[in-house]
Order: sequence, then C-alpha cells, then structure tokens
Amino acid sequence: MKRLQRLTLFCLALTLLLGLPLAASAVNRLTEGPTHWSQARRDSSGLAPKPEETPEAVVQVYAGRAWSWRGIFGVHTWFAVKPPNASEYTRLEVMGWQLRYGSTAVRVRNGTPDGYWFGSEPELLAEVRGTEAEILIPRILAAAESYPHADAYRIWPGPNSNTFTAHIARQVPELSLDLPPTAIGKDFIPEGGLVAKAPSGTGFQVSLLGLVGVMLAVEEGIELNVLGLTLGVDVMKPALKLPGIGRIGFPN
Repeated sequence: MKRLQRLTLFCLALTLLLGLPLAASAVNRLTEGPTHWSQARRDSSGLAPKPEETPEAVVQVYAGRAWSWRGIFGVHTWFAVKPPNASEYTRLEVMGWQLRYGSTAVRVRNGTPDGYWFGSEPELLAEVRGTEAEILIPRILAAAESYPHADAYRIWPGPNSNTFTAHIARQVPELSLDLPPTAIGKDFIPEGGLVAKAPSGTGFQVSLLGLVGVMLAVEEGIELNVLGLTLGVDVMKPALKLPGIGRIGFPN
C-alpha cells in the first residue's frame, strides 16, 4: 500500500512539474495578438552582423518559438553560416512542409540569417567568428548532408528541425551547443539509437525514440526527458530547465 502511495505521489509531482510550466506558457501564447502566418514577421532581427561590414567568417545558431499552438511547447532551431568575404548567409534547417513538394525536409539556401520566426524574435544560441568559423563551416555543411532523416518529419517526438540541429552539433562538438529545453526533438537520437553524445559534445544521453531519457553533460547539466518534455538543472551556470517556459536562472 505504501509503495502504491509513493508511486501516486511521484506521478502527481511529475504531472505538476510538467503541467504547470506548460500552462504558464499557454497563457503567454494566448495573450499574443492573433496574426495569420502569412502576415507574421520574417524580417531581420538585427542579431547577425551585416556581410558588407563583416569580412570574417561567421557561424550562428538560432532558436525561435514555433508558430501558433506549437509555440506553447517548443522552438524551431537553425544554423546560419557565412564564409569569409561572402555577400550572403546560408541558412541550414529542416522544414517539414518541404516534403510535400520534394524528397527532403533539409533546406540549405541563402536567406535572412536572423529573421523573426513567424513573428517570434529569435534567440542567438551560439556564435563563432574568424578562423575557427572558417574551419567549421565545411564540417557543418557536411553534417547537414549526412543527416539520416532528410526524408522524414514528425513534430513530436522527432525527427524534426531540432533533431537536425542536434545532429550537426554532435558532428561539430567545437560549438559546445546547449540546445534549449524547449527544443523538442533534440533528444531523438538519429536512426533509432539508444545512446549518443550530448549535442554539446560534453557528455552523454540515453533516449528511447525521444520519448523518455536522461542526459548528463557539462554544458547541458542534468536533463530528464519525459514524453519529449525536458526537466533539468544546469549546474555550471545555475538554472532550472522547464518544459514550455525554457531556462530560468543565469543566462546560458
């Protein structure tokens, strides 16, 4: 009987830990003004250095809240790279709707590196410049080509845009990329794997199809994945990681 009571209390506590942050996130999204996706902002947020003023190579990683109700739960992430003296940035991302018109969800083309994601202001997750960025860009492009789920897309639990970003991060650990807890799909290990390096390359994770798992890493800290939702603690830069809300504490 006591064992059943403990299990009941544990399930209740876990439900509250997952549900309350999501409820707060939902309230925040519902208070935003309704806008049709075709009218939502996609222009530059001003976070990326202008190519004409920046001859050095640049690598950046961004996250922006997903459109509509999806934004309650998570973000869309992407890469933007600019080789030395290039006049434009190249964006690398996965977009599920592309599968309706072609055989791949991977999109690699010139575009606005730091644009609003359908009205949501992007967050800069990582940046590398100069000689190091010049070395990393070919490896990032090669990692994008090697993504094993280019012909598949699932919003939940993956593979999706965040699975793609995590895949590149694992191939290029020099980025030390700590994806936000709202990047649902980052814990989906490609090709059905159970164990992999953390996206930052500073630890390891175990995950069952992105549905349940745990991550231990210097950069990410301790993360528990429950049904694609992340609960965690960043030890090095003290912060809580909550589903829907994201990171609360010291900036990453």
